[in-house]
Parts: sequence; structure tokens; C-alpha cells
Amino acid sequence: MKKPSVSLNTITGVRVGRLAKYLDAYITLLTKQGYSAVSTRTQIRLIAKFNQWLQWKHAELYDLDEIVIERFLQSRQKASGTRRGDTAALRRFLHMLRQQGVARQPKRTPLCPQRRITTKYGRYLIEGRGLSQATVVNYVPFIDRFLSERFRRVPLNLSQLRASDLTGFVQRHAHKLGVTRAQLLVSALRSFLRYLRYQGKVRTDLAACVPTVARWSFATLPKFLPAGAIQRVLDHVDQQTAVGRRNYAILLLLARLGLRSCEIVALNLEDIDWENARITIRSKGGRLSQLPLSADVGRAVAQYLRHGRPRSHCRRVFIRDRAPRVGFANSIAISTLVMRALQNARVASARKGAHLFRHSLATNMIRQGASLEEIGELLRHQSPNTTALYAKVDLPALRPLALPWPGGAR
Repeated sequence: MKKPSVSLNTITGVRVGRLAKYLDAYITLLTKQGYSAVSTRTQIRLIAKFNQWLQWKHAELYDLDEIVIERFLQSRQKASGTRRGDTAALRRFLHMLRQQGVARQPKRTPLCPQRRITTKYGRYLIEGRGLSQATVVNYVPFIDRFLSERFRRVPLNLSQLRASDLTGFVQRHAHKLGVTRAQLLVSALRSFLRYLRYQGKVRTDLAACVPTVARWSFATLPKFLPAGAIQRVLDHVDQQTAVGRRNYAILLLLARLGLRSCEIVALNLEDIDWENARITIRSKGGRLSQLPLSADVGRAVAQYLRHGRPRSHCRRVFIRDRAPRVGFANSIAISTLVMRALQNARVASARKGAHLFRHSLATNMIRQGASLEEIGELLRHQSPNTTALYAKVDLPALRPLALPWPGGAR
């Protein structure tokens, strides 16, 4: 891979000091991660200043850590000010030094009992249950809050948990949340209590004591966009740019295959079987499934890979357009992309997340005569009850079932 055109000889103070011999390795690292020559030069100048400051302080390289970096940045702020990204650059450099064994590894601060429990619980969800990081992000804050409230004034002792603790917590917080978030709260509590029983921390099945949040089955219609609105969103994507080609391919995967945002984030280059026109999807719970790769979706992805995807060592199909050139960190990036695409196309919608395209695909399929079984197979639903939600939007099929209005039609 070609190195950025950065001449170390033109940067004052970079060839002397304890950090000098590690700068070439850092430039190589920045190149691999997709940083431009301008960004690389800016970071090297910063490290040169840091290098001089370390010499003035007579600091040992092995003792370099986050605290030393913070002290340097504070002194720089008082003298000439800092730039956005200075902290990230120095920490990236420190991480490289630690990988090479030059700087010592960070000291691990002992976790408090509560944090130790929630950390182990989060690890269990991923390693023991095969759930996604998104589940951990959704569940753990609820558990943190529950434990903080229950053991605010007393030492943490899980054997003291009672049913009244659970009902009281739900009663205090569920009414402040929407129905979906409230259901997520009780799901998190039940999951955590089952984990505690599995670990032998509690003997009673407290999960059964968690109250249920009422939500009538099929009480609401799925939010969706008509096929014409979906096509308008696609038509407004600028495919003349690299980012536009990436976004267009992502939107087509959402619109044609009904992928979840987390499934798009996790998509790897080897998941696409070009010869057989199939794509492997990593679904919820670590399940793998295959879907046919339609011609328009395959063409859009191929265009991005050939003429839009930046060079990167990362195996993810879709890469950030800014350095570091790696895959998306989480599903939020996909939802943000969808929201901006809706705004650009001036398409109004009550829902603006990536799931809107999944609902729209199912709704438009059933209106075109597809069966619930076909929709469930495409969307990879584990339960037929999940797919049955879309039966409500099949108005022609439901109209004969409606009872006549008393006194005649109005």
C-alpha cells in the first residue's frame, strides 16, 4: 500500500527524542486505516510536540499512559490550544506502543461489585446466549439502574432480592417509557434474573415475578411506506460518488431483502456468493441464513465494491467514508443513513429508522398477493405470529370479514 507523502525531515523535533524511531510504524498504521496525507502530517506534528514535552519532563517511555497524555494536552491547551482529534491521535499512538511492548499495559482498576456483575452478565449474553452487542447495550442500563436503586444504601447482596423489589421498580419506571421501551425493561429484568438463577446467585424463580407490560396483540398497524415512496428515496441517492454508491447498495438491501441494520453492519466480503447469486446473513442469536441475491442488489453492491469501497484491511462489506476505514461500529449508522435519505427525498414518515424499509417490504408484498409464509421466509421470522402482524394491512381480504355498521353504512 502506498505511503502518504509525509516527509519527517520537514517537521521540527521529530527525528530526536524517545518517540522518533516509532514514527515510521505509526505512519504505516495511519495509511492502513485510510488517513490522508494532510491528517497524517497533522498527527505527526502533534507527536513531535509531545516528544519534545517528554524530553523536557524527563519522562520514561515505559511509563507513558493516558494520564501523561492528559497532562501534555492540558499544558498545550494553556500555551497554544488543542485541536479536535488530538486526544484520539495520541491514544492511537499509545495503543501502538503498547502492542509493540514499548509502553506498559494499562492498569486494571478493580471493578465495583455492581459493575463486575453487569460486566459478567453482558459477556454471558454474547458468549452464552449468542446475542448481539445491541442486546447488551439495551439490557445492561436497565439492570444497572435496578441494582443502583435496590442497593443504594446497603451492600450488594443478590440473595436479598424479593418480588416486591421487581414490581416496585417496574411500577416506578414503566409508565415513563413508551410501550416498546417498557417491554424491553421487563425483558431485561427477566433475562437478568434467569441468569442469576443459572449462576446460583438466587434460588427462587424471580423472573416469573416480573410484571407484564400490557400490549394488545395486533393493536397497531406496522408503519410502512408505499412502493412509490421507497423508489423515490432510492432515486434521490447520488450514485456518482463513492459514498452515494455505498448508501444506494445499503438502501437496496433494506428495500429488496428486508435486512435488519445489524445484519448489514455484520456483512463480510466472504458472505457474498457471486457464482450462485446468494448472500449469507448473520441473524439474531448467531443464526446463519441464505437469501437469493437479486440482480439489482448484486449490481449495486458490485458497483460499490469496484468503484466506491476504499482500500481497507477490514473484511466488512461496507466501510466508513472517513478514517479509520473500518466497518460501522453499530446499527445507529444505518438508521442515520436512512433518516438522511428520507430527508433528501422529502419523504415524510412517522418512522425514520432502518426497520421502516423492512416493514414496507412486507406490507407491499402482501398487497401484491404474497402469502404470509413467503413473507416470513424472506424476513426470517422464527414465529408465524410475528409475520401475522402484516395480515392487518391486507384490507381487501379483511373487508368481507367486517360486520355491517348498525343502521347502515356511514
